[in-house]
Amino acid sequence: MANELSKKALSIFEQIRQVDEHGNEYWGARQLAKALEYTDFRNFLSVIGKAKEACKNSGHTVEDHLVDFNEMVPIGSGAQREMESVKLSRYACYLIVQNADPSKEIVATGQTYFAIQTRLQEIRQMDEYNQLSTEEEKRLFLRNEMKTHNAQVAEAAKDAGVIEPVDYAIFQNHGYMGLYGGLDAKGIHHRKGLKKSQNILDHMGSTELAANLFRATQTEEKLRRENIKGKGKANQTHLEVGKKVRQTIKELGGTMPENLPVEERIKKIENKEKKQMGDKGKLNP
Repeated sequence: MANELSKKALSIFEQIRQVDEHGNEYWGARQLAKALEYTDFRNFLSVIGKAKEACKNSGHTVEDHLVDFNEMVPIGSGAQREMESVKLSRYACYLIVQNADPSKEIVATGQTYFAIQTRLQEIRQMDEYNQLSTEEEKRLFLRNEMKTHNAQVAEAAKDAGVIEPVDYAIFQNHGYMGLYGGLDAKGIHHRKGLKKSQNILDHMGSTELAANLFRATQTEEKLRRENIKGKGKANQTHLEVGKKVRQTIKELGGTMPENLPVEERIKKIENKEKKQMGDKGKLNP
C-alpha cells in the first residue's frame, strides 16, 4: 500500500510539470500546493516565502527560480479562472518541500522526489561532468564524489550517535538494504559475485554510483535537517531514504541497482589515467 501511495505521489509531481514556450520546465505554485494537500493557498504563501529566503541564502538569484505569473485554475464544471501564482523551477520546488508541513506523507515523498531530481539535474549541468565523454571518466568522477559525500554522511551519522565502527557498518547496511531491496553489503557481494575483500563502490558503473550518491547526500541532509539523534533512528532514516531512492528509480523506469552489471575495479582506470598523464608529460617536457 505504501509503495502504491509513493508511486501515485511521484506520478502527481510529474503530471503537473509543465514546459514553457522556451522549453523550460516549471511547476505552477497553485497546482503544487494542491498536490501537497494545502487546501488554502494563503497558507502555502508562507512556504513560498521561506523558499525564497532559502534560495537567496544559498547564493541563487530568486528570480531565476520563482517568478510571478497568472495560472489557470479549475473552478468546477470544467471552467477555469486566471489567478495570481508563482512559476517554480525544480530547485524552487525542492526548497518548497523542504519548508512544507513535514507531517504530510505527500510532503515527505516530495522531498525525496525533488531532492533526487534536483541533484541529477545539478550533475548534468556540471561543466566538468558534461565534458566527460566516456563511461570510465564518469565512473571516476562519481566515485570521487562518493568518497566526499560518504565522509560527510559519516560525520552526520556520528553527530546522530553512530560512533563505533561496528555501529557505522550497521548504519551503512541499512542504506544498502533500502536501495537494494533488502540486500545488505554481504548480500550485494553475493548477488554480484564479488569477493569479501572487494569494495562494492569500486565495481559500480556510473548509473549505480549515481544512485548511491543520491542515497548518501539525501541521508546526510535528512539527518542534519531533522536533527535526528540515536543509532536506531539514524539507521531507520538511512533505510527509508534508500527505499525512496529505489522507488524513484522504479518510477522513472530505471534498472534496480542489484541488477546492474559489475564493472572492472576502478583502480585500474585510475592507474590507466595516471599512465596516460605520465606519457603526455614525457611527450611535452
